This record gives sequence, structure tokens and C-alpha cells, in this order.
Amino acid sequence: MSGIIGKKIGMTSIYNEKGKIVPCTVIEAGPCIVTQIKTVEKEGYNAIQLAFDDKKEKHTTKAELGHFKKAGTAPKRKLVEFREMAGECKLGDVVTVESFTEGEYVDVIGTSKGKGFQGVVKRHGFGGVGGRTHGQHNRQRHPGSLGASSFPSRVLKGMRMAGRTGGARVKAINLQVLKVMADKNLILISGNVPGYKGSYVIIEK
Repeated sequence: MSGIIGKKIGMTSIYNEKGKIVPCTVIEAGPCIVTQIKTVEKEGYNAIQLAFDDKKEKHTTKAELGHFKKAGTAPKRKLVEFREMAGECKLGDVVTVESFTEGEYVDVIGTSKGKGFQGVVKRHGFGGVGGRTHGQHNRQRHPGSLGASSFPSRVLKGMRMAGRTGGARVKAINLQVLKVMADKNLILISGNVPGYKGSYVIIEK
């Protein structure tokens, strides 16, 4: 198993081999630099650390500068560990989008768009209380009864209610790689992936 860090560019659509138009997400993936090799002897587990997206030195701490200097690369903005790739790379190696092939299936991890505090209709897909008859003139999008009666006389844990929505780590699985544009470091993946335009994503296969 291998992976790469990318940045969500936006969405588009392309025609597949059957002439059907397919919506897809354009992701700028890599090049990523191996900035650290973690071992069981030193850190307690095996993993490699990939770095992506350049940033200025003035926005980098001295500790980070030393870390990147050891790997022989410029300061990077995003660091991610991959345990499954341990032993496959050496310090300073470059991982590019060429490690993916068209037609294979991948998982994409990202942070979903934050939507703030939302009610049960938007958050959980409730239908609301219903019509405006019998005094229900102001409860169209309310949760309705919470269920518990004289026993157990409390709201049970796990009841779906209004609350903060989005802004969480989401993993979209089994998305097909439709096109790999190695010269531009772009990969086109079927469907949508979590996050807003410009947000970082992790692609695993």
C-alpha cells in the first residue's frame, strides 16, 4: 500500500471509454519529499513522513528548518505519516503521482466542509414535524418527540439531535482513478472528495 498528499483543485467532468460523461475531482498530488524515516528502535513503530507544498522560511520555525535541512529539501507546509510505506523509501526520495495508474481504485481522506450548528433536518435528514394543522404552525423543522416517557424519564444517549456539523475527518473509499497527468502533477478521481477547494487531501491505495 502506498499514498501521497495532494491539494483539491476543483471538479470537472470527462468522457470515459464508453462515451459516458463522468464527474470527477481534480487533485494536485505531489511531488512529495520523504523527510523522515521512523523505526521501531527509535520511535516505537515503522513509518515514513511525506512533506508537500512549499512555504517560505520566514514562516518556518528553526526546529522545522533543521528537520527539512536534514532531508535536503525546502520548508514544506503539510506533513503526513504513512505506516504502510515503511521500508519502501529512503530519506530525500520523491513520491510523485506516477505511482498511481488509471483505472485503479483509491481512498481519499480529507476534512469535510464545516457547516456550523445545524438542525436535525440538515444534519440527519429528518422530515420535520409535518403539516401546519392542529397548532403545528412553527415546528416544521423541529425534531419532534424525543421518545422517552415515564420510563426511563430521560433522553437516551446517542439520540440524533441538532449540533455542530462538518469539519470532521472523512474517508471516501473505492474512488476510481480516471486520469493521471504526470507532467502537471494532477490526478482525476471519480466523484467528489471531502473538503473545500484548496484543502489538503491524502490519497491511499
